[in-house]
Amino acid sequence: MAVPGPFRSCASAVRLAGRLLCWSLAAAMVSAAVDAFLDPRARWWGIVWPLPWWLVCASALAWTVLRAREKADRPPPHDSVRSDWDRAA
Repeated sequence: MAVPGPFRSCASAVRLAGRLLCWSLAAAMVSAAVDAFLDPRARWWGIVWPLPWWLVCASALAWTVLRAREKADRPPPHDSVRSDWDRAA
């Protein structure tokens, strides 16, 4: 029986980390634009607006590690020479 949930395979974990990276980058850009153009005066804004940028860094690191692990676990294609596979990786 297949494992239920979002982490069925390493590839799905990489895909989720990539989506988190994209959405957190979008949120970070929006928060930077709001900070630059609207100049909010709320006390909490100075703490909140950099949080998406920290999430971008964390998700980029997670995606990098998961992607490297995925590539290391993948067997080379059967119809190519091993040196070609090493050069491409």
